[in-house]
Amino acid sequence: MSSEVKTLKVTLVKSTIGYNAKQRRIAQSLGLRRLQSSVIVDDTPTTRGMINKISHLLRVEEVSNS
Repeated sequence: MSSEVKTLKVTLVKSTIGYNAKQRRIAQSLGLRRLQSSVIVDDTPTTRGMINKISHLLRVEEVSNS
Protein backbone atom coordinates (compact mmCIF):
# COMPACT_ATOMS: atom_id res chain seq x y z
CA MET A 1 0.00 0.00 0.00
CA SER A 2 1.37 3.38 -0.98
CA SER A 3 1.66 6.08 1.67
CA GLU A 4 2.27 8.79 -0.92
CA VAL A 5 -0.28 11.57 -1.01
CA LYS A 6 -1.66 12.08 -4.50
CA THR A 7 -1.68 15.62 -5.84
CA LEU A 8 -4.07 17.50 -8.09
CA LYS A 9 -3.56 20.48 -10.37
CA VAL A 10 -6.59 22.74 -10.05
CA THR A 11 -7.17 25.56 -12.57
CA LEU A 12 -9.84 28.26 -12.38
CA VAL A 13 -11.35 28.33 -15.89
CA LYS A 14 -14.52 30.35 -15.22
CA SER A 15 -14.88 33.62 -13.34
CA THR A 16 -16.48 33.68 -9.90
CA ILE A 17 -18.36 36.88 -10.78
CA GLY A 18 -22.08 36.26 -10.49
CA TYR A 19 -21.69 33.35 -8.07
CA ASN A 20 -22.42 33.56 -4.38
CA ALA A 21 -19.84 34.63 -1.81
CA LYS A 22 -19.40 31.11 -0.46
CA GLN A 23 -18.21 29.85 -3.85
CA ARG A 24 -15.83 32.81 -4.21
CA ARG A 25 -14.39 32.06 -0.75
CA ILE A 26 -13.88 28.40 -1.67
CA ALA A 27 -11.91 29.42 -4.78
CA GLN A 28 -9.79 31.80 -2.70
CA SER A 29 -9.15 29.18 -0.03
CA LEU A 30 -7.85 26.83 -2.73
CA GLY A 31 -5.40 29.58 -3.69
CA LEU A 32 -7.12 30.51 -6.95
CA ARG A 33 -6.96 34.28 -7.24
CA ARG A 34 -7.59 35.07 -10.91
CA LEU A 35 -8.79 33.40 -14.08
CA GLN A 36 -6.50 30.67 -15.47
CA SER A 37 -4.49 30.52 -12.23
CA SER A 38 -3.42 27.03 -11.17
CA VAL A 39 -2.39 25.46 -7.89
CA ILE A 40 -1.12 22.05 -6.87
CA VAL A 41 -3.05 20.65 -3.89
CA ASP A 42 -2.99 17.37 -1.99
CA ASP A 43 -5.79 14.95 -2.83
CA THR A 44 -7.56 14.82 0.53
CA PRO A 45 -11.25 14.52 1.37
CA THR A 46 -11.28 18.18 2.39
CA THR A 47 -9.89 19.48 -0.90
CA ARG A 48 -12.09 17.05 -2.86
CA GLY A 49 -15.12 18.49 -1.09
CA MET A 50 -14.12 22.05 -1.96
CA ILE A 51 -13.44 21.04 -5.57
CA ASN A 52 -16.85 19.33 -5.82
CA LYS A 53 -18.62 22.48 -4.57
CA ILE A 54 -17.19 24.62 -7.39
CA SER A 55 -16.47 21.96 -10.03
CA HIS A 56 -18.37 24.01 -12.64
CA LEU A 57 -15.62 26.68 -12.36
CA LEU A 58 -12.57 24.40 -12.38
CA ARG A 59 -10.44 22.05 -14.43
CA VAL A 60 -8.82 19.31 -12.33
CA GLU A 61 -5.91 17.10 -13.40
CA GLU A 62 -4.01 14.41 -11.50
CA VAL A 63 -0.29 15.13 -11.17
CA SER A 64 2.26 12.34 -11.01
CA ASN A 65 4.71 12.51 -8.11
CA SER A 66 7.75 11.39 -10.08
